[in-house]
Amino acid sequence: MSTLILRDVVMPWRGAATVDVSVSGAVVTSIDPAGASLAQPGTQDVDCTGLIALPSFIDLHTHIREPGRENAETAESASRAALAGGFTTLHAMANTTPVADTAHAIDAVWRRGVDLGLVDIRPVGAITIGLAGHELAPIAAMHDTEAAPTVFSDDGHCVQRADLMRAALLEVARFDGVIAQHAQESTLTRDAQLNEGEISRALGMRGWPAVAESLIVARDVMLAADTGGRLHICHVSSAQTVEVLRWAKSRGVPVTAEVTPHHLLLVDDAALSGDAVYKVNPPLRTAADVAAVREALADGTIDIVATDHAPHEPAHKSCAWPDAAMGMLGLETAFCVVYETMVASGLMSWQRLWEAMSSTPARIAGLAWSLPEPAAVADLVLIDPEAVWSVEPAGLQSLSRNTPFTARAMRGSVAMTVRHGRISFTDTTSRTQI
Repeated sequence: MSTLILRDVVMPWRGAATVDVSVSGAVVTSIDPAGASLAQPGTQDVDCTGLIALPSFIDLHTHIREPGRENAETAESASRAALAGGFTTLHAMANTTPVADTAHAIDAVWRRGVDLGLVDIRPVGAITIGLAGHELAPIAAMHDTEAAPTVFSDDGHCVQRADLMRAALLEVARFDGVIAQHAQESTLTRDAQLNEGEISRALGMRGWPAVAESLIVARDVMLAADTGGRLHICHVSSAQTVEVLRWAKSRGVPVTAEVTPHHLLLVDDAALSGDAVYKVNPPLRTAADVAAVREALADGTIDIVATDHAPHEPAHKSCAWPDAAMGMLGLETAFCVVYETMVASGLMSWQRLWEAMSSTPARIAGLAWSLPEPAAVADLVLIDPEAVWSVEPAGLQSLSRNTPFTARAMRGSVAMTVRHGRISFTDTTSRTQI
């Protein structure tokens, strides 16, 4: 059995002192003061001076595109992108071809991840058949597969009908599952291109009003209160929605919420560039909205960060804005954006970061989780907080290149990802230090 020693690393939950972390097989075997661990023949000894170890990240919202759109992304390329971003678990959204709305489709997604063995790929089942919003998918049958999904979502499509949403919440309550809602009132967003406001008016394009998000969230938290079913709100983007969530949580409604990295950093005026790489759903909002979601993430009103990693082929983004697909890459840059906007800015601690990107996503999805202490599974991400690097699309692990951060100087980097005791990613040539 191989042994790995990560030398001279900081584990924030143990304080500021550096330690040596010994790993045998897939398990952390000991954590000793720096320099105390003795290398044995065959030991892999890694100098981690200056690095911070955190529990590896869990993404509750990934579009891997396989099956159906393998030119944009595959399970393998998404897994490698995940490892480069510090993620060892992905929740694969159901909007593939075919849609993951049957036990057979769920099993196929699960089997593909197991066969690859790179990261844990956990399928997210559809709420409605074909994501069409007309008939409830066989949620119980999907849950009864080997994959046993607990998260169900029509992401990309809002469940518009209140009766179906109520029925879905009742169904997942039987096994403590969760319904992840893409909150978008369709009658207010038909043909919408970007956030409704000064920028949409200046560009003469149809706007997507923030109330179209908060209206659905308000309805659904009432349904969650009525049924006891757990509700999760995908990609919160507006200050209005934050206020609805605060109200619901103050009354004990079983609701959680996520924010994407891009909604923590980018503002709707990016659309003035005309570059459709900034076209996303929900749209980039105002600076006031960005400030509100940052505050909500810091204080726990928004529970987690999820990437909404949405790869697209170049032809679907290198075109006129109205013709472009919605979505951005997120896996490889998520940590850096959260570090810059939330940790380096002083808005939240390292502990709050790993809660938002690891332990709380695990809790929402019903996964076993523990800090990487002795006897625990060795799933870690090693962070270089001093690194400054430039995002170069050609160096990304994803098959697609639709990152909104091209040539942007990013603070902090994922230096290494350890999954089940094995170094699965090391930052070498993919990132240009500046």
